[in-house]
Amino acid sequence: MRSHLTPEGLEAHNIMQFLKPKLPIWVAGGLLASIASATAAEQSIAARLDPALYTQVAQLDVPSVAVPAPVIPNVAQEDAYQMRALPPQEAAAEIETGPNRYLELDALTSRGINTYGWVAAGLGANNWGSAFNGPITFNDRNWQGQMNQLYLVNEKLLDTEDGGFDWGGRVDLLYGTDYIFTTARGLDGNLFYQPNAAGAGGAPSWGNKYYGLALPQMYGELGYGDHAVKFGHFYTIIGYEVVPAIGNFFYTHAYTMQYGEPFTHTGILDVWTVNDQLTVYGGITNGWDNYSDPIDYFGIANPGYPGANSNAAFLGGATMKSSDESQALTMTVSSGNEIGSFDQVSGLGNIGNRSVLSTVYINELSDKLTYVLQNDNGWQFNAGTPDTLNQAQPGTALWYGINQYMFYNFSDNLVGGMRLEWFRDNNGYRVINPIRNALFGGPAQGGYQGNFWQATWGLNWKPQGSRNWIIRPELRYDWFSPDKPGGNLPFGNFDQYGQLYGGCDAIWQF
Repeated sequence: MRSHLTPEGLEAHNIMQFLKPKLPIWVAGGLLASIASATAAEQSIAARLDPALYTQVAQLDVPSVAVPAPVIPNVAQEDAYQMRALPPQEAAAEIETGPNRYLELDALTSRGINTYGWVAAGLGANNWGSAFNGPITFNDRNWQGQMNQLYLVNEKLLDTEDGGFDWGGRVDLLYGTDYIFTTARGLDGNLFYQPNAAGAGGAPSWGNKYYGLALPQMYGELGYGDHAVKFGHFYTIIGYEVVPAIGNFFYTHAYTMQYGEPFTHTGILDVWTVNDQLTVYGGITNGWDNYSDPIDYFGIANPGYPGANSNAAFLGGATMKSSDESQALTMTVSSGNEIGSFDQVSGLGNIGNRSVLSTVYINELSDKLTYVLQNDNGWQFNAGTPDTLNQAQPGTALWYGINQYMFYNFSDNLVGGMRLEWFRDNNGYRVINPIRNALFGGPAQGGYQGNFWQATWGLNWKPQGSRNWIIRPELRYDWFSPDKPGGNLPFGNFDQYGQLYGGCDAIWQF
């Protein structure tokens, strides 16, 4: 069946794995998991990318519902997860008032079953007039309105406050232009050896180049006392920014989230609430954005590598809060084997460990001001990258960075925010653009070895008297500093070092 995967299919497949890196020095993120040999610009994308790309596109980084927000005490888990990226004060106020829910029935809510959702749509544009907004992924189209998310949630929350046993679960459905980034291989994405209509293996199954359906979460939960065990398909606990629009302050995403972290996992995860100040997470998953694909679907080029036949990965970490809950420190890790590159002669995959370490620190400095610091560090062994002084060892790819946020509450209806980020794709392995072209045909490229910088300014405005609307305008500037002159450039028509971007979206919750 491997013979059905065309070079274009491999390219697309690789692209979906690009989405989440992190930086060893402060905070980072990098997502592209598929540029096997990023040296020769004339090489096809398929030759440079690894099949992990598809996997990574699916982080995806929305923390799981079972993981409480580190700075928001005593709130429902689903609300804590949704509001985790807002300033603590704003998040608390959001939960206290809450939006009007139009799909909930008393007969269900009385049994702990909630049905709700939101619509998020917006418009973004770059100063070059190019069709895509560079490496920006979710709102990637220039001057084209996008319905990013029509999102529906159906869940039963755990209730173990009495120390007894309870069960729950959750199913999320996402329709819109964001679906392509939350697709998991073997579930709502084609297997790598099953090309879509455009001939791209690993591309999403339930949609086209712009709109489609994804199932980012489908899990059950068992709880007893201080433990909650989640099993199935769920969002990652890695990182700060998340997939659901209502969980983020900004319309666009950081490189850290887009290229350096997984989006989803399939497996089992235990959440242990030790006390009011400490929560511990631990579990086993199928790796990055993977529902059911075995690691050896292409065959293994290095069968002697430890654990080469298994893509089982550890997922875990801990959240520590101060006694007054004004500060929180979350440290998480995902580590397991993935396909790092392909042997260009045999077509077999080279197996190597892929790990990402993420640290998120949140400090409520005052009643109005909140600071967030994120540091990610990621690596992929046997990535097939050329030997350079930038590598820890031959063939290893590294990504890392620092991400900082500042939020200020001007009023109950208006919050301002700023995000500063440095992200390094050390070996040109993680970042690729545009993802849609790579998966469905059209010009695309990667191999961006160097430093990405971005500064974003934005507002969250809730119209007076409305509990359901959020308006998010933002202005963003990106800059790429390559390690070598004459290399690939990510902006404009692949010919620019930087980009000015402006955008705005509106979210209506129901």
